[in-house]
Amino acid sequence: MKKLLYPIIIGLLAVVLTACGSNDEADKKNDEKETKTTEKETAKATEEQQKQMEEMKKKLDKQKVDEKKTVAIVNDEKISGAEYNTVLSTTQMQMQQFGQDPTSKEGAKQVKEQTLNSLVGQKLLLQAADKKGYTASKAEIEKQLAEIKKQYESEEKFKAALKQAGLNSEMLNAQIAENIPYTKYVEKEIKVKEATDEEIQKYYDQVAEQAKTSGQKVQKLEEMKPQIKEQLEQQKKQEKLVKHVEELQKNAKVDIKI
Repeated sequence: MKKLLYPIIIGLLAVVLTACGSNDEADKKNDEKETKTTEKETAKATEEQQKQMEEMKKKLDKQKVDEKKTVAIVNDEKISGAEYNTVLSTTQMQMQQFGQDPTSKEGAKQVKEQTLNSLVGQKLLLQAADKKGYTASKAEIEKQLAEIKKQYESEEKFKAALKQAGLNSEMLNAQIAENIPYTKYVEKEIKVKEATDEEIQKYYDQVAEQAKTSGQKVQKLEEMKPQIKEQLEQQKKQEKLVKHVEELQKNAKVDIKI
């Protein structure tokens, strides 16, 4: 879970008149005038930025649905509006990070589609994990919750992050309780082959070429090999997971309600 910080920075200029003479009232007034002008410009820019963020938030909130509404039914299991809104917020955030506008006509359509696909896929995987007997113990849930809290300096900041993400403690615990069997299932059931030296070399050559083109320094293959290996294997797992969900969906009954 990541926090979005919107720092409001007001620049204050301290004018110290020494070399020019502290008794020169004309210079002092001019400096004070310049300081006030800069402060006004900064405050105006900050106010405008705040206004734009508030307008964007209103547009994003309009895409949310009633928390109690059923947005989809997957094999007789309902997906609630509350679940939809949580994933929706994440999808919106990801689009913005990639410089896309989730409130445009095409963006809104894409956000809705991605959110529903994520929810349906997640539900299918959870159902498959349940059939295989994967569960989450109370100790495992508490351990993962403690690890999440470690990311924040205080309990207050943790609660603020929860609120910003549209969550409360109960919802977070529920997500953790689902995440643990999901993770176990993916680790045990979705197996991929290790990345070969040839695949790692090919990937490294591409990275090195891109870095060379942009004038950046390239690390040696030996230094990057573990990172490249992990990335390639994660990519393989993701691709296999997508295909696995597609297979699960073939035999599933999915009813989209929105």
